[in-house]
Amino acid sequence: MTGTHSRPTARELIETVVAPGSWHCWDEPVTVSTADPEYRADLARARERTGLDESVITGSGLLDGARVAVVACEFGFLAGSIGVAAGERLVRAVRRATEERLPLLAAPASGGTRMQEGTVAFVRMVKVTAAIAAHKAAGLPYLVHLRHPTTGGVFASWGSLGHVTTAEPGALIGFLGPRVHEALYGERFPEGVQVAEHLYAHGLVDAVLPTAELPDAAARALRVLRGADRAAAPTVGRPTERVGDPAEGSAAGPAADAPAEAPAAAPGRDGAPGDGAVPEAAESIRRSRRPERPGVRALLRVAADDVTPLSGTGAGEHDPGMLLALARVGGTPCVVLGHDRGHPDPDPDAAADTGHPEAGVGQPLGPAGLRTARRGMRVAAELGLPLLTVVDTAGAALSQAAEEGGLAGEIARCLADLVTLPAPTLCLLLGQGAGGGALALLPADRVLAARHAWLSPLPPEGASAILYRTTERADEVAARQGVRSADLLAAGIVDRIVEEAPPEPEPERAREEARQRPSDGAGPAVARGPGPGADAADAPHAFLARLGAILGAELATLRAQDPAARLAARRAAGRG
Repeated sequence: MTGTHSRPTARELIETVVAPGSWHCWDEPVTVSTADPEYRADLARARERTGLDESVITGSGLLDGARVAVVACEFGFLAGSIGVAAGERLVRAVRRATEERLPLLAAPASGGTRMQEGTVAFVRMVKVTAAIAAHKAAGLPYLVHLRHPTTGGVFASWGSLGHVTTAEPGALIGFLGPRVHEALYGERFPEGVQVAEHLYAHGLVDAVLPTAELPDAAARALRVLRGADRAAAPTVGRPTERVGDPAEGSAAGPAADAPAEAPAAAPGRDGAPGDGAVPEAAESIRRSRRPERPGVRALLRVAADDVTPLSGTGAGEHDPGMLLALARVGGTPCVVLGHDRGHPDPDPDAAADTGHPEAGVGQPLGPAGLRTARRGMRVAAELGLPLLTVVDTAGAALSQAAEEGGLAGEIARCLADLVTLPAPTLCLLLGQGAGGGALALLPADRVLAARHAWLSPLPPEGASAILYRTTERADEVAARQGVRSADLLAAGIVDRIVEEAPPEPEPERAREEARQRPSDGAGPAVARGPGPGADAADAPHAFLARLGAILGAELATLRAQDPAARLAARRAAGRG
């Protein structure tokens, strides 16, 4: 597959990515200064063959109606190798992109350092890396599209630093090229390892896509990473009929203009959901475990736009138990990370929308999943994007591999990262919330809970086994521990509860709907659909649409707050 078919040149890639007539080249002419006659001849042939004066093209153009800087390697020019002149051209382009506050798209196709120039060219990778680091530190997006082939020092520096990284199908990508490996070690490198698709499967690149799809993919990611819409955030109080959510809100945070509803019953006391009472803990736990209950994938499919899945840690690990994506939730750009439910999404097209098709199937959360979460936290911090965490887990992985992989330490580091994260943070308790795997994503400026979500130190069965050496008393233990959303609200752990059953229509509207609804033939028209005791699994699309509007408004409000005041409020609430 690698290199056996025609691939676009650097110029052709640029023509594909930027709008026609918008390209402005930044490159200054390069003078050949080497005294080596053989190298001078190599350069002359490369220039004649490609029509370029160096292996790198830089400039800016319009993508999705906005300016973006582009740096691209031409492999036909001495294998896209980076010498001193090419390295300096890259550095100048990156610095200019930073000064002009432009997102940067890099498209390397290179064998690495130019061997004819030796060490002085080799160390230019440090200077390029420093420029990229400064660009990201300025809060500017950096996208990378790895082309065939990308190896050596280019892959080990500016080719591996993207906020989002994609690759050409079948592209050879690796640190040590196969020809060098065979020459040094006397054996061929294993087939299929240094290939784009293999790297995607191991969480090293976020997508494999042809050049023709790059403009749409880059535009979609940049609409989130740039946070293009910076309009004033709407006021978020108790949701109104516009949102359609009879929710509970605490007196702290955006919902302060509405009085909080106290839980209708003490922990463990019976109450029928839907009639103003609070469900028992056992009832919520049972409902949260329904196989058809919507999870984070369904939430993104219904309530988000411009979704760009990120694959794994970006450092060689992928855990199906954690989903990481860029998205606009309820219209607000953010980084989303959440526990992936342990069953397939009921929508057969969901995998195509949100990444790996096997994600979440029977997979508890392991250390790699938490390292994936920390990657999302870094992206949010670097770009100042709000972070939305979605808690929905039966617990972290319990295995030798998890222990040896540092599960406990990764939970601790997630907590430390979240409580100190400068970006706005919003947590959604969507379903199950068992143990340290749930705690790792909990700390946030604001915490919302679906009505039947819950949070506990262990699954109730595990707590029962500790206390009574049997799992038979799990319901009793859950009731005493205060795991329900209402209990969490009363304790100040949760700021707002989102009801799962659709709101009851006004009496007059209900009568009108009943008159218009067809009769079942046995009498007057009969109301159909979820009843007052319904949960998210009964009408998932309606629930997720309402939830998305709420999340978007909450995220926008957090984003509009003064950062110092927001962080002070986080500390005062014991969450930072």
